[in-house]
Order: sequence, then structure tokens, then C-alpha cells
Amino acid sequence: MPARTGKQYILGLRESAAEVFIHGEKVEDVTTHPGLRNGVDTLAGLYDMQYNSAIQGEMTYTSPDSGEQVGMSFITPRTADDLHNRRIMMTHWARASCGMMGRTPDFMNVTIMAMAAAGDYFAQNRPEFKDNIQNYFKYIRENDLVLTHSLLNLQRNRSPLATLLEDRTDVALSVVKETDAGIVVRGPRLPATLGPLADELAVYPARSHRLAADTQEQYSFAFAIPCNTPGVKFLCRETFDLGRSHFDHPLGSRFEEMDAIVFFDDVLVPWERVFLLGDVQLCNNESDKTSRNIHSGHQVVTKQVVKVEFILGLANLMIQTLGSGQNPQVQQMMAEIIENLVVTKACLRAAEVDAEKDEWGVMCPSVTPLRVSRNLFIRMYPRMAEILHLLGSSSLMALPTAADIQGPLATEIETYLDTDTASAEERIRLFRLAWDTCCSAFASRQVLYERYFGGDSARNGVILYGMFDNQPMTDWVRDFLEQE
Repeated sequence: MPARTGKQYILGLRESAAEVFIHGEKVEDVTTHPGLRNGVDTLAGLYDMQYNSAIQGEMTYTSPDSGEQVGMSFITPRTADDLHNRRIMMTHWARASCGMMGRTPDFMNVTIMAMAAAGDYFAQNRPEFKDNIQNYFKYIRENDLVLTHSLLNLQRNRSPLATLLEDRTDVALSVVKETDAGIVVRGPRLPATLGPLADELAVYPARSHRLAADTQEQYSFAFAIPCNTPGVKFLCRETFDLGRSHFDHPLGSRFEEMDAIVFFDDVLVPWERVFLLGDVQLCNNESDKTSRNIHSGHQVVTKQVVKVEFILGLANLMIQTLGSGQNPQVQQMMAEIIENLVVTKACLRAAEVDAEKDEWGVMCPSVTPLRVSRNLFIRMYPRMAEILHLLGSSSLMALPTAADIQGPLATEIETYLDTDTASAEERIRLFRLAWDTCCSAFASRQVLYERYFGGDSARNGVILYGMFDNQPMTDWVRDFLEQE
């Protein structure tokens, strides 16, 4: 089938309902639940963009198998133009959420694409696993499915060492038996961002978490299953969509992508959905060897550029409204956001300009600029939230709501809350957006997400140090020292 519409996506969620729990209750229909439905509607809007005549040529491409138009994020890039075209498509989706949804479907689309292109890697485990991952990629591409992923085991304690984390297996998802039909798995995994809104669930090793060399085979695997597979249960965190209007909570009322813990209660994974099994080394090296982390990083940094652009536009409108733009301290903070934008865009551009084909013939962005950008953003984003606090100051406090504007004090609000450049309503609308960007529960989750979704900052630094080739510069300095 061709790329889905929003209506088809919503219908699919209703027809294949997963077991989702939130606030102590089972959700009967995620498409109508007050804490989830607006996130569903936002994703539906993304799918409808694939049929927007103004940009359709940038959103889809011709499937090599069906000849139908399918989502551009599924493309297997063979040229620099392919990477460019994919980034344009991903930018459209990122701008639709102001960069506030980190797990739009393109993230997993590029991930599974990379794994499928590296099919021979999976064949080292068992020959049939190559067919499994490639057939699965074709399946999600031709049906335009939404995937979530769950990579991490729950932890009872954490090592203080800034090294690659070795997962403990005392609380871990594991294979409890093998049958003629497939493997049976039991245990928890997290964090399944977008899980309650997804069609499929992928489970595979995380790059930043490694299995110890002596780990038993039952903890080593990669697979994917429908979210409504019997025995799969999603436990959602508290929703940040508080049932308020777009005026009061402009971000939280639209972009709740929901994070969840996944419980597997003796879940049968059919053999055709298994991609790796029982090989610790192959699981630990899968991310690097398949280049999937590079392609997902390309999506991430594309989203980061959009997110900084949004913050910059918001900050500039705030200072224009308040008339504070001539303040040197304000200009310095604005310059800091501009620097973040230019650096992030430069990293993205460098990654594409220096792209090379990997051993599987896939054009891959350069990994180092992507890694640098992702590491820097861990520090950039909390600081930009702080800058919004400082720019808004008292204007972020005691903000009236939409109801107040129509309430008994409407006259007082209109009289006293305007500025030289904005009406009272315009000012309130703007600063409610700023509040939802840097102060609300939704905003706090954004900061936490950007701090940790790509891994611990110190651990990422260790990874970057280990992968970067310092030797040419070291040799240059040594040669200089040896000059007479």
C-alpha cells in the first residue's frame, strides 16, 4: 500500500489496540483518551503531510518493490542527494512539532533501514536472520507503520564510573524458552517513547549499554513485534497533556509523545521476527557495524536544528514584545542561542558533506559531527531553557488563562497587560507558549529528554574520545618539537 494518511493511521491504532495503562487504569482507546488523543492527532497530521500537494514530492519516493509512493524516511540512501532529500523530509516533520517530538516515526524508519541494509551482519548469527530483518523493513515501509523501541533494562543500581554501562541481568528482559513457533521472552524494558501511539515495538541492543562478555545467551537478542502482541503491556508515565486548550498549553496539548515501561509477560516472538539471538558480541557491536546509530543521529541532529530555530524565534519575539532588545545582557543571551544554532547547523552540514558509503553500500553521514552535535546539545538545551527564564522573568509568572481573558477581569487584563508592541491577549498567548517551553511539566520533560535520551554526557564523552583519531595531530606536534 502507498504512504498512509492520518485517518488510516488512527484506524490502525483502533483496530489493533495494544494493552496500555495510565493513571492506574487500562486505556480502552488511545485515539480518544484525553491524555493521549492529541498526540495521536499530531502524528496523524504528520501522515497527512505526505499528501500535501505543496510538498508531496519531498515527503515520499517510489518504493523499489511495490512501485507505490512511500515515506521518504524509508529510503536507503546511496548518494549524497538521497541524504539531502531525506533530511528535507525529516525537517518538514520536525517543524510540524517545533522540534518537540523526538520520536516521530522517521527516527525508527531510518534505524530499521540501516539494519536491513546490513543484512549480512545478522546472517552471521543465523542465515535466516538476514531475510528476517530485510523482510521486516519491507513490511513496515510498504505499510507505513509507526515504531517504538525499547532498549534498556531496568537497573537496581548504577555504576559511578563514566564508562560504557554493562547491564545487570538480575532485572532484565530475557528469553525463557525456545519453541518451534519462536522465542518466549519475559521481563521489563524501557523507555518506549511513543509506545502507546505505535503500531510495532522493536527491541534491540543499545549502543551505550553493553552486555558483559560472560552474559548468558538468553539476554542477547534483537526482534520486533506488533504492539498488541499478547502479553505486552505499556505502563505510561503521567501525561503532560492536561486537557487544557491550545491557548493555555500550546505545546503540551499537541505534542505529548508519551514514555512508557514495557512489560513482557511470556511473550511469543515468532521466528520470522527474530534478528539476533544468543550472541553477546554481535549484539554489542550491532549499532556500530550496521551504521544505524549514524542514521538515527542524522534524524536527531536535523530535529535539533529545528528545535533551536524555534527557541530563537520564540526568544526574539519575547524581547520584541517586552522592548528589551537594546539591553546588552539580552543581546548576549540572544547571541548564545544564535551560536547554538550555527554550530548545530554546521555539524549537520559537515556530516552530510563528508558522507561516505559504509561496507553495505549505504551512504552514511559522517559520524563525528553528529556525535559532537548530540553531545553539545545535552548542555545547550537546558541552558536555552534557562535563557528563556531570564528573558521572560516576571512576564512568565501569574499568567492569565484563556478563561481569564473572557472572565470578570477581562477589562483590567486588556487595560494593563498590553505592551507598546502587543495587545494583552497577544502578550499572554506568547508568554503561555514560553511557559510551556521552559517552565511547565511538558517543558521539564523536554529538558530531561535532551539531557539523557542520547546517553549520559560523561559516557558519551568517553565514546567520542575513543572513536576520534587524535594521532595525526599528535604526530604533527611531535614533529614540530623535534625541529632544530
